[in-house]
Amino acid sequence: MSLNIVVMAAGKGTRMKSGLPKVLHKLAGRALLQHVLGNTAALDADARIVITGHGAEQVEAAVGGEGLRFVRQEPQLGTGHAIQQTVPALVAGGTTLILSGDTPLISTATTRALVEACGGDKLVLLTIEYADPTGYGRIVRGGDGGEQIKAIVEHKDASDAQRRLRECYTGIMAAPTEALKRWVGQLNNNNAQGEYYLTDIVAMAVAEGVSVVGVKTQDETEVLGVNSPSQLAQLERRFQLVQAETLMTAGVRLADPSRFDLRGTLSCGKDVEIDVNCVFEGHVTLGDGVRIGANCVIRNATIGANARIHEFTHIDGEAAGASVGEGALIGPFARLRPGAQLGAEVHIGNFVEVKNSTLAKGAKANHLAYLGDATVGERVNYGAGSITANYDGANKHRTTIGADVHVGSNCVLVAPVTLGDGATIGGGSTITKDVAPGQLAVARGRQTVISGWSRPRKGK
Repeated sequence: MSLNIVVMAAGKGTRMKSGLPKVLHKLAGRALLQHVLGNTAALDADARIVITGHGAEQVEAAVGGEGLRFVRQEPQLGTGHAIQQTVPALVAGGTTLILSGDTPLISTATTRALVEACGGDKLVLLTIEYADPTGYGRIVRGGDGGEQIKAIVEHKDASDAQRRLRECYTGIMAAPTEALKRWVGQLNNNNAQGEYYLTDIVAMAVAEGVSVVGVKTQDETEVLGVNSPSQLAQLERRFQLVQAETLMTAGVRLADPSRFDLRGTLSCGKDVEIDVNCVFEGHVTLGDGVRIGANCVIRNATIGANARIHEFTHIDGEAAGASVGEGALIGPFARLRPGAQLGAEVHIGNFVEVKNSTLAKGAKANHLAYLGDATVGERVNYGAGSITANYDGANKHRTTIGADVHVGSNCVLVAPVTLGDGATIGGGSTITKDVAPGQLAVARGRQTVISGWSRPRKGK
């Protein structure tokens, strides 16, 4: 049996007070519409159709992908008019599932339940009971045990008895495709707004003797729409709390679940602790025993077991990713950029930045330093105020620092340059030439002194 998934995403969202189309406002780092599409991806649909209108080009560019078809609604004349535009694109027979692009947290389980309840021959409405249903369209059921829905009555048109009903329509439905085509073709706009209402098809189905049934959700969060910045912020907190509860159920210790943000995926080992105001984006993995201090931002990174990420650290792996080895100490106020690959027990201290560099086990850069496009050996001590000058204005070059090298404070290593194992660079030096293993190099101004003095290597 064929399945069409239709997502209505043509609205302007004037209360958002933004030039951005409403469905492109972000929840947990992704557009509202992307959430809807992602939550229905597991359904085996023959056609996935997005109805665009306001900011159509922006919406289509932002979410376009293989297997997705766009239908434009111009002008926007109501929900029924929107579905009328999809009729030529619907795969014949079967079921059409109709969703809203600004109701981002509808679950896969609920959408699947709607499709199954429809079965290609019933009109199925997703409903919910509100303690205070004021303003919502009420579900009116028949006297045959309450299984069949007879009508949706808007609040302003409801009688006193109907207003006491608490079951409401959510705006989401599944319909027999061929009947849906027929029904929307019969809609009219004889109302104060001059719009075509999709809910009018309920009366048509009842008149034809088609079963109209309700699938009731118990989760208010999955049917909440977004029409204002306030509603978006409230839904964000609801969504984040759900994610926090899931992590805590799995054993992660969050200092305060109300001050936690996950905008991607987070995989955690055992005995993980996360302090307040931390943000995780993209794909992040935390190994066993990891501790994350307050106010950290971590994006596209892997943190090894027993590592400690101190407060106010910023790790952004972007596409290249970033990794921190077992037992490493990072921060506070450290920054790891794409391609930062830190080995076990590495120390990166306050106001140290690492980009596209590999640091081997036990290497340390504890204060006010920059390492870019560098390969750093084991047990290197990299002094405060030192940098790798890796860019000559046209090309980037690599710096290689051997094991047990000691780089003094306020040094500039002008790439390409290699410091051999056990070399020592005197404080304040600008190094433009390779330094052989075990040598002492002091370079200030135009004078460079390189001696054969060798600092004893650790453990030697």
